[in-house]
Amino acid sequence: MSSLLNTEIGIPVIDLGPGNRDAPSQLLDAATNYGFVFIENNDSGVPTQDISDLFDLSKTLFAAPVEEKQKVSIGSNQAGKNHGWLSRGIEKLDPATQQRADVKEALNIGEHQNGELQQPMPQILEPHIGDIKHFQDSCHEFCQRIFEHLAAALDIESGWFTSRHNRTKGPSGTVLRLLYYPHVDDVEDGVDLRAGAHSDFGSITVLFQLPGQPGLEIKTPSGKWAAVPVDPHSNMNGDAQTNRALPILVNIGDLLEDWTGGLLKSTVHRVIFPQSEEKSDRYSIAYFCHPLDDAELAPVPSKAVQEHATRTGKSNTRDGKVLTAKDHLMERLEATYSIK
Repeated sequence: MSSLLNTEIGIPVIDLGPGNRDAPSQLLDAATNYGFVFIENNDSGVPTQDISDLFDLSKTLFAAPVEEKQKVSIGSNQAGKNHGWLSRGIEKLDPATQQRADVKEALNIGEHQNGELQQPMPQILEPHIGDIKHFQDSCHEFCQRIFEHLAAALDIESGWFTSRHNRTKGPSGTVLRLLYYPHVDDVEDGVDLRAGAHSDFGSITVLFQLPGQPGLEIKTPSGKWAAVPVDPHSNMNGDAQTNRALPILVNIGDLLEDWTGGLLKSTVHRVIFPQSEEKSDRYSIAYFCHPLDDAELAPVPSKAVQEHATRTGKSNTRDGKVLTAKDHLMERLEATYSIK
């Protein structure tokens, strides 16, 4: 069932299991009002041991020598893909206002095709490529379940979204991203950010976090920033529950907002250095789910979408042209990276 917890921004927690018949409507409500939602990580989620194992691999990767990671840097990617390692100082997610680049490292891993990753991997991760591909598959299946619920809520054909994210039909911009935000002793307030203010580029983002590592904030309709809890259940009594998987945080991306004429919200968010006495590194794992590259961002054939577009007058065309998913992604990447 869904429960609105006592947090500043009230992000709902939803169970997508078969026992919750209201899941589609609850998911749509969260997507239209918040752009963010917590999903209980049960049988319909991602195995918790797989999440834990990938976090362990991530920590091993980012502790490796720079020289090893540099061999697979995103700047050395001759295919021009959004794949590879990004050192600190490469990415600036809010280029219009940020004075300094994001304080983070990342490894972007593209989808595997025909069972093979389409990029070189750091040597330290090569023995674990099978585990990484398995994790990608679990995330993709989780996203497809979310799309099925959204299709039901919008009263459209059940496969409308899933067919446009069908990996057997062609490539997409989907990326599994390992993220490392190092501890910094001298942080200049208002200048140094772990991730600048941005909305995500794709359809939906699936975010995995570790207990005790806060910092994510979303921008509220009032323009103020509000903290997102790592574990929303801990807000009920102040303490995190043990022996229970953390809910998975999911947010709407720009492409799904475009597809629905603004009905679903791609909410701006950022990662700050928490203002607590206990300062430490932060790790997270994000699965950025994108449609097929050639998927057109024409309006979703839903009455609710049409009515919203009529009320707001919002169009998802650019000078009369319907963008493809790849068009949109390339525009956003060019504005974000300090490398070309």
